[in-house]
Amino acid sequence: MTLKSLGRYVPILQWGRSYDKQAFSSDLLAAVIVTIMLIPQSLAYALLAGLPPEAGLYASIAPIILYAIFGTSRALAVGPVAVVSLMTAAAIGSIAEQGTMGYGVAALTLAGLSGVILLVLGLLKLGFLANFLSHPVISGFITASAFLIAASQLKHILGIGGGGDTLPEILLSLGENLGQTNLITLTLGGGATAFLFWVRKGLKPLLRSLGLGPRVADMATKAGPVAAVVATTLAVWGLGLDGQGVKIVGAVPQGLPPLTLPSFSPDLVGLLILPAFLISIIGFVESISVAQTLAAKKRQRINPDQELIGLGAANIGAAFTGGYPVTGGFARSVVNFDAGAETAAAGIFTAVGLAVAALALTPLIYFLPIATLSATIIVAVLSLVDFSILKRSWIYSKEDFIAVVATILFTLGMGVETGVSAGVILSVGLHLYRTSQPHVAEVGLVPGTQHFRNITRHTVLTDPTIVTIRIDESLYFANARFLEDYVYDRLAGNGEIRHVILQCSAINEIDFSALESLETINQLLDEMGVKLHLSEVKGPVMDGLQKTHFLEALTGQVFLSQYDAWHSLAPTQDSSLTVPVQADAPPGHG
Repeated sequence: MTLKSLGRYVPILQWGRSYDKQAFSSDLLAAVIVTIMLIPQSLAYALLAGLPPEAGLYASIAPIILYAIFGTSRALAVGPVAVVSLMTAAAIGSIAEQGTMGYGVAALTLAGLSGVILLVLGLLKLGFLANFLSHPVISGFITASAFLIAASQLKHILGIGGGGDTLPEILLSLGENLGQTNLITLTLGGGATAFLFWVRKGLKPLLRSLGLGPRVADMATKAGPVAAVVATTLAVWGLGLDGQGVKIVGAVPQGLPPLTLPSFSPDLVGLLILPAFLISIIGFVESISVAQTLAAKKRQRINPDQELIGLGAANIGAAFTGGYPVTGGFARSVVNFDAGAETAAAGIFTAVGLAVAALALTPLIYFLPIATLSATIIVAVLSLVDFSILKRSWIYSKEDFIAVVATILFTLGMGVETGVSAGVILSVGLHLYRTSQPHVAEVGLVPGTQHFRNITRHTVLTDPTIVTIRIDESLYFANARFLEDYVYDRLAGNGEIRHVILQCSAINEIDFSALESLETINQLLDEMGVKLHLSEVKGPVMDGLQKTHFLEALTGQVFLSQYDAWHSLAPTQDSSLTVPVQADAPPGHG
C-alpha cells in the first residue's frame, strides 16, 4: 500500500506533510481557547452521564487524538456532548447503580460497542444509514433532549434529591422534594446560571464598547464558564459552604487517563447493543452535520465513511482510557473553528492541555459546587432548543410537522431511547408513505415546443387515443401496486385509448416487485387492445430491463424521448388543446 492510498484511511498523513509554522501557531491558539472551555464542560457532561467528573476529562483526551489521526474534519472537536451523555445515563441507569464499579464498566462497554459499530459502518461504507433520520426528526429529538437535560439538572440547582428519565417523572420528583431546597445552593446555582446567560449575550458587546478587539472579547466570552467555576469554588472554599449543605465535586484523581478494559460479557453486551447503535447513529448525525458545515466555509471536503472510522476509533479509545461514548460537539467545534484552527493538530494540542489539567489542576476543583456544573449544562443545552422547526415544518409539510411533534412528545414522555427509536421509525415510515404514493402526472405537448407538461397545470396538446403518464419517483415494492391501480382507473370505461406511454424521466430505479407490476400492466393492457410504451428511460434502468424478458414481451416500443413517442403515435389532425384545470398553478411546474 502506497503512502497516498494509506492517507485515505489515515488523513493525518495527508495534511501532516504540509504542516507549517503558521498552521502550528493558529492551531495552538485555538487549542488554548478550546481547552479553557472544555475543562468545566467535560466535568459537567460526565456528571450528566452519571459518572465521576474525571471521566469527562478522560473522554476528552485519547478520543481527540485518535480522531485527529483518522478523521477528515480539520475543525471538529470530539468529546463528551450533552445529548450523548444523557443517552449514556439512560442506557446504563437501568443496568447498574450510579457510583458503582458496574456502572463505570457499563459506560466503558457502551463506548467500546459504539466504537465497533461506527468502525464497521465506516469500513462497509454504510454512512448513508444516517440518512434514515430526517432533519426535522433530529431537530425535534435534540430540542426535547435539551429540555430533559435542563430539567434533570434543576435538582442540583435547588440542592435537593430527585430523579426520573422522563419529563413527567422529573417534574413530579422535583415537586415532591421542593420543600428541601437549600437556599445557599440555589443562590450559587441560580447566580451562576444567570451569569452564564448574560455572558453569552451581553459580555462581548460590553467588552467591545470598552474598546477591546473582537478576538479578545470573543476569547473572554468563551472563558465565561471558567470565571463562574473560579468564583463559586472560591466562595465555597472561603465561606465553608460545603458544611452548610452545598454539594461539591470533592476529590478528583490526579493523573493521566488510566488504562481500562470494557466488559465482554455476552449478557451485558446484549443489553447495551441497541442503545450503542442508537448512540452511534445520533452521534454520527450530529458530528457529520457540524463537520460538513464548517468544512464548507473553507471549501474543504468531508468523507462520511472515513468520519465513521474516525469516530469509531475515538470511542474505542474512550473505552480503554476510562471514558464513555463521545462524538463531535457543535459548540466546541464552532469555538475551535472561530479560534482559527487550521488542522486537526489543534485537537491534539487540546488533548495535551486537558492532560495537563488532569495532572495538575484537579486538586483545585475540590470545592467546585455541583450546582455550577449544572448551570453550565443548562445554559449549554438550552441553546440547542429550536422551536422554529415546528413553524417551518407546519408551513412546508404537515407530515414532517407530525413527525417532529411525535418525536418531541415520545422523548419527553417516554425517554430518550424511545424518542430516538420513534424518530427512526417515523423517518423511515414517512419515506415509505411518500414514495408509496408518488406524484403521477398525465402530460401533454406544450404547443410550439417539444416539452411535455402536466395537463392540469398547462395548456397542452393531447390525443384521445393516447395517455402519457409521468411517474415522479423510482418504482419499487412500496409503490408498484399504486401504479397498477392508477393505470387501470385511468383506462376504466374509456374505449378510445389505444396507447399508454410511461414517461420514465424521473425513474432512477425499478426493483423486481415493480418489474412484475409492469409485466402485469403490459399483459392486461394487451388483453384490452392497448399497447404499453416507455419513453426517456435512463441508462442504468434500461440496463436492468435488458437483463429480463420484459422488453421482448412489451407490446409497444421504447422511445428515446417523449416527443419521439408523440410524433410516432399521435395523429396530428386528431389532437386537441387541453386547458388546465388549475390555471393559477405556478408556471414551470408539473
